[in-house]
Amino acid sequence: MDNLFSIKAILSISLILFSVIDILGSIPLIINIKQKAGFIESEKATLVAAVIMFIFLFLGDNILRLFGIDYSSFAIAGSIILFLLGMEMLLGVHIFKTDATSGSLSIVPLAFPIIAGAGTMTTLSSLRAIYSLPNIMVGIVVNLIFVYMVLRNTQWIEKKLGSGGIEVLRKVFGMILLAIAIKLFKDNWGNN
Repeated sequence: MDNLFSIKAILSISLILFSVIDILGSIPLIINIKQKAGFIESEKATLVAAVIMFIFLFLGDNILRLFGIDYSSFAIAGSIILFLLGMEMLLGVHIFKTDATSGSLSIVPLAFPIIAGAGTMTTLSSLRAIYSLPNIMVGIVVNLIFVYMVLRNTQWIEKKLGSGGIEVLRKVFGMILLAIAIKLFKDNWGNN
């Protein structure tokens, strides 16, 4: 275990979570969700992701055990959602139907599983074995601040990319998301 509030540990945790959450790589998905719903509730998505992450940090193992679910099954379920999101982006179809005025797209699929998905949750569990809880909590907050800034500036990002740039990114990242989903599924299929 590391020291309480170690800058080195916080930096390591923040970088690990940053790479797992990959909010920059999710920009095409975020723009796609914004175009579908008409808006993104940055505060709501960030807050829900924070709640999910902190609940899982403290109770994740117990919650999964309560339902008799192992990490592999949880990861496979997350991979199916990511696969469907990738298909939406690649084919231009709408699989996730919702009332655009409800803002529920800011929760599913944005807060979960894009920000706080199976990868983030299993990473948090792994980090608990190495780092102290206060350092992990600070690392989560650092990442959530960055996530909020990206979500908050989606319109500016969208304007800078233009409609052609957004369409190209949507197709490319749709394919990447499909590959990530298949890898996540494949890596966890034999572990049940």
